[in-house]
Amino acid sequence: MSRLTAVLLTSLFVASSAFAQPPAAEPATQASPDSSCEAKAVDKNGKPLAGAAKSSFMKKCHGEMSKMSKNDCATKAMDKNGKPLAGAAKNSFMKKCMADAKAAK
Repeated sequence: MSRLTAVLLTSLFVASSAFAQPPAAEPATQASPDSSCEAKAVDKNGKPLAGAAKSSFMKKCHGEMSKMSKNDCATKAMDKNGKPLAGAAKNSFMKKCMADAKAAK
């Protein structure tokens, strides 16, 4: 009887681990640039990049992320009346927005 109980418990444990779902991935908008770029750093065969190829890819990916946050800040650069900011006000807003974007990532 104890053998049957042991086999039953073992099979339940194996079955539960086989059907366990992995944790849900973070949405791309909330992922940090490092984790987002790291996840994309694979070659055409699906193998992870390494060495100089990975360094080059990561540099390019971080540059693209920076451009995206700069574009996001530029679209948000509006005054309280909905008019686009210009001059020193825009420069100040962009500087603060970019710093906030970097801190959030």
